Amino acid sequence: MIPTVCAPPARSAAAMTAVPLRLRWYPYAGKGVLAAAMAGGIALPWIADAYTVSLAATAVVLAVLAMSTQLLVGVAGLPSFGQAAYFGVGAYTTALLARAGITDGPVQLLAATLAGAVAAAVTAPLVLRTRGTALLMTTFAVQSLTATAASQWTALTGGDDGLHTPPVSLPVAGALTRAAAVYWWVLGCLLLAGAVTALVLRSRLGLVLRGCAGHEPRLAALGHPVQAELAAGYTVAGALAGAAGAMLVAVNRYISPADMGFDVAAVTFLAAAIGAGTMTAAVAGAAAVVAARDLFGGMTGGHGHALLGALFLTVAYARPAVRSVVARRRDRAGGDGIPAIPAAVDGDVAAEGRS
Repeated sequence: MIPTVCAPPARSAAAMTAVPLRLRWYPYAGKGVLAAAMAGGIALPWIADAYTVSLAATAVVLAVLAMSTQLLVGVAGLPSFGQAAYFGVGAYTTALLARAGITDGPVQLLAATLAGAVAAAVTAPLVLRTRGTALLMTTFAVQSLTATAASQWTALTGGDDGLHTPPVSLPVAGALTRAAAVYWWVLGCLLLAGAVTALVLRSRLGLVLRGCAGHEPRLAALGHPVQAELAAGYTVAGALAGAAGAMLVAVNRYISPADMGFDVAAVTFLAAAIGAGTMTAAVAGAAAVVAARDLFGGMTGGHGHALLGALFLTVAYARPAVRSVVARRRDRAGGDGIPAIPAAVDGDVAAEGRS
């Protein structure tokens, strides 16, 4: 028989009632903050100027790219630095379609998503041969080589001069020329990407990815095809990055190799690091990065990169303390310290072994 890891034992009614009332309020408070943020995001074009709306649209694009990175770094435990490569693949796919006269937004989004997924699936066997720092450097090499190819392949990509595109259009609204219309389009794309990501995280694949982050050798010993499952997760992350590329072209009407360079990869990794393992926090991290770099950077006389550096250091030194606080709150709320491998994954495999 294959040994199983049982699900956490149910807590008694007395233990549940022993949880402090303020701890039981935390989930509802988080949902309230999320609902307020969504309402504020939808209403932003009515309460802010065009420049702020354009910055918000940029933050939305970075948020989807941060979700792509978070799926690998925070969920699967794969420190990827290369999602900017699939971001660029999706963006150039969208730009080429737009220059060919295909400006329909949903079509561009679907094509860019498929292009990012295919690019990720092709490179996954190479990338997933490594782990840890070696994987980080391999993904960095993928990003660098892709950006270099975009810079050198002048006939297709326009080289360093990039490609200008016509505005994105929707079947009913027509061409989206106003900043508010483009912002609402990319915001809708963000909500769609968030819904798809939530479904993935609640699926068997999401459980397996978390299990790999917790103890990959154990999952392999239990009979899981770990490489294939990680490749599937890597492909999903590439699809999200490709979708973000389509959104970037919709916002900027332009794409160049600089949009998939080291700076983009670094700020995306920072946004995912701020997320500390959750998609909602990764979206908030993307907003914080754009605010520090562009909004407050402009207010401080062009010191956006200095503010980003301070944000990097803050995240690096504050994350251990944040994790400690979260762990203490879980303990006070009745956490049981069960290992990170989801019981559903272990239990399914164990059931297969008994059959």
